[in-house]
Amino acid sequence: MLIDSHCHLDDFEDLPSVLARARAAGVGKLLAIGIGNGPDTMHRALDLAHLHPDIFATAGIHPQEAHRATPEALARLATLAADPRCLAIGEIGLDYYHLDNPDISTQQAAFIAQLQIAATAHKPITIHCRTSELATACAKARYEPADAWEDLLSLIHQHWTPTGLPGIMHCFSGNQDQAARSLAAGFYLSFAGNVTYPRSTTIQAVAATTPANRILIETDAPFLAPIPLRGQTNEPAYVAHTARFVASLRGISSDDLAAITTSNFNALFPASQSAP
Repeated sequence: MLIDSHCHLDDFEDLPSVLARARAAGVGKLLAIGIGNGPDTMHRALDLAHLHPDIFATAGIHPQEAHRATPEALARLATLAADPRCLAIGEIGLDYYHLDNPDISTQQAAFIAQLQIAATAHKPITIHCRTSELATACAKARYEPADAWEDLLSLIHQHWTPTGLPGIMHCFSGNQDQAARSLAAGFYLSFAGNVTYPRSTTIQAVAATTPANRILIETDAPFLAPIPLRGQTNEPAYVAHTARFVASLRGISSDDLAAITTSNFNALFPASQSAP
């Protein structure tokens, strides 16, 4: 069995067909990311999880929406976090890529507030981190010399590591040093379709060497469709392509990679095996 550990299902117009194709591809569980189109709709993934036994959910305020992390929105998040089918808080984190994103201090404040909610709920977190390295010149001028990875890992060290709770570095796109520091902080590394892209040699090296008990796979659907489907709308069934590619990097069979990542998901989220 495969598990898609990160997918956005809210906006698929024909979700029953998407789920049927996922089952046909061997995908037995999906973690639907509950950021919606902002805090007002972050409940939608959880609504789906209550309708489909193979779907579980997260809830969170994406860093691009950090300016909307009002006390009321955070209170709604805390309510969603208490639901047994909400497995994690996220995706949350820092994004220094888009020029029109909230400023750094706003993003960091929203991140810290959500870490506190996750700790209170005793739920893992799933992290979004995007740097300004490949951003436009205007975005670089706005965010640099700050570094999203350095800021993220520092905030995790201060506000999350003391809880002893784990998390996921979603769509891991960092380097070996950032991988090592994430692993040391108790995180799992989840690899999406971009690991299959020819220029993703750094990510591929990390995927090849991540400890077997800390690796996950995902689609980030509808984004980042893997080779050979790059450019198409991504969907959970396509996690099978990413799994085959990562298995080849690690010199193991696709079945072994599926078994490893499924075992890791179940270890991270034991509630996914018993939630109503």
